[in-house]
Amino acid sequence: MKKKKYLNSGTVTLLSFAVESDHTFLDYIRGGTQINFTVAIDFTASNGNPSQSTSLHYLSPYQLNAYTMALRAVGEIIQDYDSDKMFPALGFGAKIPPDGRVSHEFPLNGDASNPSCSGIEGILEAYHRSLRSVQLYGPTNFAPVVNHVARSAAAVPDGSQYFVLLIITDGVISDMAQTKEAIVNAAKLPMSIIIVGVGQAEFDAMVELDGDDIRISSRGKVAERDIVQFVPFRDYTDRGGSQVLSMARLAKDVLAEIPEQFISYMKAHGIKPQPAPPSPDPPGPPPPTQP
Repeated sequence: MKKKKYLNSGTVTLLSFAVESDHTFLDYIRGGTQINFTVAIDFTASNGNPSQSTSLHYLSPYQLNAYTMALRAVGEIIQDYDSDKMFPALGFGAKIPPDGRVSHEFPLNGDASNPSCSGIEGILEAYHRSLRSVQLYGPTNFAPVVNHVARSAAAVPDGSQYFVLLIITDGVISDMAQTKEAIVNAAKLPMSIIIVGVGQAEFDAMVELDGDDIRISSRGKVAERDIVQFVPFRDYTDRGGSQVLSMARLAKDVLAEIPEQFISYMKAHGIKPQPAPPSPDPPGPPPPTQP
């Protein structure tokens, strides 16, 4: 992971990262570039039966499950940078009603025409509702949700919007070749991917997708940019996995590469930030009162 400069060392926020460039991430945000976050949650059977306490999806009345805890912890960090606070939220790897077909990009809110949820609480509500209506199945395919967001990113290549896909998964991936191809194609678009791994599985495949050491490639084509950041959630929780130990460190590591990935897209496409809108003029003095 590359070292960053801090604009404000007192806080750890997405806007506090700067990179070596003529323009900073903050310049683009001030100029009106919108950050759009999409969440994708792993509903495959490798997570365990949600009705059993050993499952990563178990809904206990006493403590948060791994997915809820990761979604709340990471979501509360990133939601401040999505202007409308409406988040498309998808699930993958489950049999869904009414016909029990397997889907790898179903809307958590049940509305395929508008999968957006209001804030992190809206996503959590839709997630809990989905757990009660779908059947965990498989395989674990990432490519459909990557391509889902890539289609949105491809529609606005002018730098006015930038898309970030947050995937929360237990890490057992089935479509590695297709996912690599999807990421290589997405690297040309205004898009980044954050993968948060929950549970105790080996995450070798996620580290490979991260591409910090070796840039990923597909069909002999190397990705134009590194657009993936992988974070194992267990590194930030207590031994029992029931509490996040350091929100500041989690925030720093989850968001560490987004500004640089953002800037690399803008530089590659010659996109400069728009001027920040002028501050409104202060009101003038009140008119003199009549005698």
